[in-house]
Amino acid sequence: MPDRSVTETPLVHARDPRQHEPALEHIRQALSGLQFGEVSVIVQDGVVVQVDRIERKRFRRGER
Repeated sequence: MPDRSVTETPLVHARDPRQHEPALEHIRQALSGLQFGEVSVIVQDGVVVQVDRIERKRFRRGER
């Protein structure tokens, strides 16, 4: 079963690129160490409102 962790990020607006930094840091953390899986960024009205990380564990045949 995938390991799902959801991180809500502070609202950021596009006017000042520095305001994106908190959301970008959450995205960097979600990507850190991820070998197999996905990172999903949810944006509403130009604002990052959610970052989802789904990590999959892959096993070779015979490993369990």
